Amino acid sequence: MSKSNPIIGTTNTTPKSCVNTDCDCNMMWSLAQQFSTKRLCVQTGEHKGKLIRSYEVRARRIAATYARLYLETEEGGNPALKGRYYWMALGAFASKTVACTFATKRVLAMSKGINTVWEGLGKGNFWLFCDISGWHWYRNMYPKSFNQCLKARNTQNYVKEVKAQLNQLPWKDEALPIIKYLQVSNEVVAGFKKVDEYEDAPPRRRASIQFDHLMRIAEHEQGVILQPLIYEDDCFAGWIEIQRGLSWFTPTVELIFTHACCETNAELKSVAPEETKLEDYQSRMNWITDAAEQFHRLMQSKLPLMERELATMAGWKDMADDPTFRQRAIDAVDNF
Repeated sequence: MSKSNPIIGTTNTTPKSCVNTDCDCNMMWSLAQQFSTKRLCVQTGEHKGKLIRSYEVRARRIAATYARLYLETEEGGNPALKGRYYWMALGAFASKTVACTFATKRVLAMSKGINTVWEGLGKGNFWLFCDISGWHWYRNMYPKSFNQCLKARNTQNYVKEVKAQLNQLPWKDEALPIIKYLQVSNEVVAGFKKVDEYEDAPPRRRASIQFDHLMRIAEHEQGVILQPLIYEDDCFAGWIEIQRGLSWFTPTVELIFTHACCETNAELKSVAPEETKLEDYQSRMNWITDAAEQFHRLMQSKLPLMERELATMAGWKDMADDPTFRQRAIDAVDNF
């Protein structure tokens, strides 16, 4: 991690006084990227850090960040507006599910030789986080300039210090052109319009606005980021298809609405129908829509329970790296 970005302004001669300076949109999006990068690093010194090695720990830190954004406990949060970043709550459960997937023996076993699915999941979760957390961090911290800079985001225009950080991130040469350098999509614009609506709406109207927001961001997540980045990769899609034919080998595809990896209460999980083809966008979205509706019902009827689960996940923000992660994967193969 490089030092914090320098911002140059004209100084004065008055001790302990402040001077105003202007930051352009490129600087603001660079700061957003720094937030995302730092969350997935362990600090090794002043202004220095190292990227978390464990894909599982990365996924849990991502889940924590999403939960904190929903709960309004991130910097810039406003508890009075809790609920405006509704996708973040569902996203926390989803990233936790990715973490659980990395921890399963079957996926660990695939990491030796057949690591296409392993790498695909890691890549997708990592770059989705860089994308989606950046939008929300900026909106959270600087709402007055957010709409002004919304269409200016482009990793190619970040300040040089952050570009240097970006060049060290995994899969960046492959990923960034595919996801169009994190530029805005119509779905992101629509999703954040719903955030604006939520903030101004009376309580009786907020639930429907939340669901609309969730679905617009889900369409961005699945269609703009994950579909081209991993599901249209022939190798990744091919292995997903092979696993679908090996039901004894493949873990059940499900989304569990608790902090745990397993759940016996059917009300607290959404299981993908057998006919779901994860590599097919529309097939996948059919299940995700069903899961979103189930999530929405739980958030309306069991909000204290759901927010307790989110608060537990929020506590993973500084989870320590697991340097033995890859070795455990190799051991799993040997003992499978």
